[in-house]
Amino acid sequence: MAAQDAEEIEDQQRSSIIVVTGEGLPPPQSSDAYAVETIDREQLTTTASGRLEDALASVAGFQQFRRSDSRSSNPSAQGVTLRALGGNATSRALVLLDGVPMADPFFGFIPLSAIAPERLGGVRVTRGGGSGPFGAGALAGTIELNSAGPDQLSPFGGHIYLNDRGETESAAHLTGRLGSGFAVVSGRWDRGRGFYTTPAEDRVDASARAAFDSFSVQTRATAPLTANVELQARALIYEDHRTLRFDGADSSSTGQDASLRVVGRGALPFDALAYVQSRNFSNIVVSSTRFVPVLDQCNTPSTGLGGKFEIRPLVGEQVKLRVGTDYRLSDGQLAEVSLSAFSGSVNERRAAGGRTSDLGVFAESDLSIGKATLTAGARLDRTSIRDGFYLVRDPAGRVLREEVYPDRSDWEHSFRGGLIYALGGDMRLRAAAYSGLRLPTLNELYRPFTVFPVTTQANANLGSERLVGFEAGFDLVPSDDIRVSATAFDNRVKDAIANVTLGPVTRQRQNIDEITSRGIEVSTDLTFGAIGFNGSLAYTDAAARQGGAAFDGKRPAQVPAWAGSASLRYTIQPDSLLALTLRHVGRQFEDDLETDILPAATTLDAYGELALHRNLALVVRGENLTDEEVVTRNQGGSIDLGAPRTFWLGLKLRK
Repeated sequence: MAAQDAEEIEDQQRSSIIVVTGEGLPPPQSSDAYAVETIDREQLTTTASGRLEDALASVAGFQQFRRSDSRSSNPSAQGVTLRALGGNATSRALVLLDGVPMADPFFGFIPLSAIAPERLGGVRVTRGGGSGPFGAGALAGTIELNSAGPDQLSPFGGHIYLNDRGETESAAHLTGRLGSGFAVVSGRWDRGRGFYTTPAEDRVDASARAAFDSFSVQTRATAPLTANVELQARALIYEDHRTLRFDGADSSSTGQDASLRVVGRGALPFDALAYVQSRNFSNIVVSSTRFVPVLDQCNTPSTGLGGKFEIRPLVGEQVKLRVGTDYRLSDGQLAEVSLSAFSGSVNERRAAGGRTSDLGVFAESDLSIGKATLTAGARLDRTSIRDGFYLVRDPAGRVLREEVYPDRSDWEHSFRGGLIYALGGDMRLRAAAYSGLRLPTLNELYRPFTVFPVTTQANANLGSERLVGFEAGFDLVPSDDIRVSATAFDNRVKDAIANVTLGPVTRQRQNIDEITSRGIEVSTDLTFGAIGFNGSLAYTDAAARQGGAAFDGKRPAQVPAWAGSASLRYTIQPDSLLALTLRHVGRQFEDDLETDILPAATTLDAYGELALHRNLALVVRGENLTDEEVVTRNQGGSIDLGAPRTFWLGLKLRK
C-alpha cells in the first residue's frame, strides 16, 4: 500500500513538472510535403564570414539581391528570396525570427547584420508560396529563424576575432535560469575599415573602403504562466553604419524591436504573438563624376505593428487542424534633400510615404490515410494601401510638386496543398501546389533612388504580386546520418514588380506580366563517423514575360541559372573541427536587358576550431581563399567587387 502511494505521488510530481522551451508550436508533420531544408546550430556558427547570409547560402535556391554581404552592401539592397524569383531589392521570402516578420516596414530588406548566427539554435527553410501565419509575405517561401535556448548556450560565452585588415568581430552572451524559465542577454559588435569594392584600375582619390561599424543587443526571457502555458518576450536594438564606394557615401540603419508571445501546449494548443518595430534609414549619395554629395536621404522613419493568434484543436488521430488570424501594419515616410553637385546648395527637399496593412485569416488541415498524408490550407487577406503622398519643395519652401494618391483596398486569397507518400525503404514521395501574395513595399510605391548614373523611379500604382506554383520530389532518409532530397518545381509570379529600363539612365518599378521560374533543387547531408558533408545544387530556368517589351523572354536581373555549395567537416575530437566550403554562383545580369554581365564566381572558405582548454578554443577562418574576383555590381562598366581573400584569428569562450 505504501509503495502504491509512493508511485502515485511520483506520478503527480512528474505531471506537475513545468518545461519551458522558448519555442513556438512545432511545425505540422504535413509541412514536409513542401521542399523543406534545415540548418543546424553547428552550420550556423562555423561559417568563414560569421554572417547569417553565408549560412543561408548553403540552401539550394537561396539568393540575395546582390552577391555582396551585409558588411559591404547598401542595407536597402538586402532583400532575400528563393528559387530565383529575384529582380529587385525587396524580399520575396518571408523571414521570421521567433515567429516575428523581420522585413523592414518601409524597404522590405532584412537587417542581416542584426541577426547574429551565434544567437540562433536552428533555421527551417520552406520553399514555395505559403498560406499559414503571415503567409501573405511568403511569396517565394519562408525562412524561420529560432533563437537558441539554455540547452544550446553555455551560461557565459563569447568570442573575439581579428582579421588581416585589422577588423574585429566580438560577441558575448549570458544565460541563466529564472525559476522554471530562463533569460538570455547577448550582444555583438562588428567594425572595420573594409576593403575597396572598386577595382584598382578604376579607383580615384575619392574612392573609399567599404567601412562598417554595427552592433546589436538582444534580450530574451521566458516564464511559465501555468504548467502548459509559457510567456516569451524578446527585445532587439541595433545600429549599422556603412560606407560604400566613395568618401562620404555613408548609410545607417537602426532598429528597436519588441515582441510578446504566449504559447499553450495543453489540450487546446495555441500561439498568440504581438510585436512592434521602430526602424530608420539614412543614406548619402555621392556623384561618381564630381565626388561630392548630391542626395541626402537624411531620414526614413518607419513603424511595423502586428500579431497573430493560432489554435490547433484536436479533431482526431488522423486529422490535424490549425486555424488563426494575423495582422501587419507598415507605416513610414522619407525625407531627403537634393544637392547641387557644383555648389553644394539645396536644389529640392522631398518627402514621400504612406502605409500598407494586411489582415488575414487562415486554416490548414492534415489527413493521414495509411501511408499517405494529405494537407490543404487557405488564406483570405484584406489588404490596403493608404495615405500615399509625394511632395517636393524648393529651398525657400515653395511647393513644386504635390501628389496625394488614392487609398486602395482589396480582398486576396491564396492556398496550398500537398501529399506525402511513404514509399518504403526509407523513401517518401511528395507533391505540392500553392499560390502566394506580396504587397508592394512603401519603398517601391513612393521612393525613387539613384545608383549613379541610373535613376529608378517609384510607382504609386503598383499592384500586388501573385504566385502560382507546383512541385514534386522525394526524400531518402535511410538513417539519421544520411539524407538525400530532390525537388522539381515550376513557379510563376503574376504582376511581378521589376525595375524596368526606360532609357539609358532611367528605370521604373513596374508590374510586368510575369516571371517564370522552373528548375531542380538537390541537397544532401551525410555523416560518416567524424566526417560530415552537406551539399546543395540548384538549376533554374527563369524568364521575365511582357508582350512587346525589350526584356520579354530574358532572364530577370540578378538571377543566376546555377548555384551550389558543398561543405566538408571533420571533427578532430568532440570540441575541435575543420570545415571547408566550396560555393559557386553562375553568371547573372545587372539589368533586365542582359547588357551588363556579372560573371560566374567560385569561392573556397575554411573554418577551424581547436580546443585549447575545456572552456576555450582557438578559431581560424579564411574567406575566399583563392581570392576570386566576385563582381557584385556592373552598371555600364562601373563595377563593385565582393570580399577578397580574408584571414581571421581569434578566441572563442564556449562554457
